[in-house]
Amino acid sequence: MTVDLVTIFPAMIEPALAAGVVGRAIERRMLDVKVHDLRDFTTDRHRVVDDVPYGGGPGMVLKPEPLFRALNAIEAARGGRLEKLSIVLTSPQGTRFTQAEAQRLSRVDHLVLLCGRYEGVDERVRERVTEEISIGDYVLSGGELPALVILDAVARLVPGVVGDEQSVAEDSFSRGLLDFPQFTRPAEIADLRVPDVLLSGNHAEIRRWRKREALTRTLERRPDLLAEASLDEEEEEILRELKRLRPERGAGG
Repeated sequence: MTVDLVTIFPAMIEPALAAGVVGRAIERRMLDVKVHDLRDFTTDRHRVVDDVPYGGGPGMVLKPEPLFRALNAIEAARGGRLEKLSIVLTSPQGTRFTQAEAQRLSRVDHLVLLCGRYEGVDERVRERVTEEISIGDYVLSGGELPALVILDAVARLVPGVVGDEQSVAEDSFSRGLLDFPQFTRPAEIADLRVPDVLLSGNHAEIRRWRKREALTRTLERRPDLLAEASLDEEEEEILRELKRLRPERGAGG
């Protein structure tokens, strides 16, 4: 998978590409990631990438010319437009980023991430953008952190990037459920003990316990996810049982 990131702060991006899942994938050549300094695509000696907004108002706006030049240079360097290309602008106006969006983007050949800044980008840049993505309803100083979030979520879904593919398949949100509780050794610490079922060796009971715990957490913390969750017959049965018991649990405080 090919990824290009365009930013005015490469120093925020580059250290994150040297570590973790993304760093290993780059080292193993499963990901081809390049970071582009937007200031390299300016033509004035001060390397200006922003200007005041037409019509007045506070803040600055990213100029269109450097962004257009950056996109043209990326396409030329990569051999022209690929069949599967997605140019993403990180923007608070974008579609909310979800696991389903990460899965979709993991199947593109070439992902370009444009990091927004200041009051945003000149509206004409959106003519070159495939889509806009937001990672949540809050304000950040710029699009660098959202771009890294998107890259990390997408990269780990590229086949082979994460060694244990079963782990990826069972991640929270992969099927519309939160994850079940996880424990490791020791079995007891500070009078806190690992649930007996996990020590039993009974794999069928462990599987059912994990399903029940995942469903319980999702029902209590993110019930909105259940509307589109992909559940098997056993999970459907457990969910019906949990919903029957829920009023009683609520009445008991």
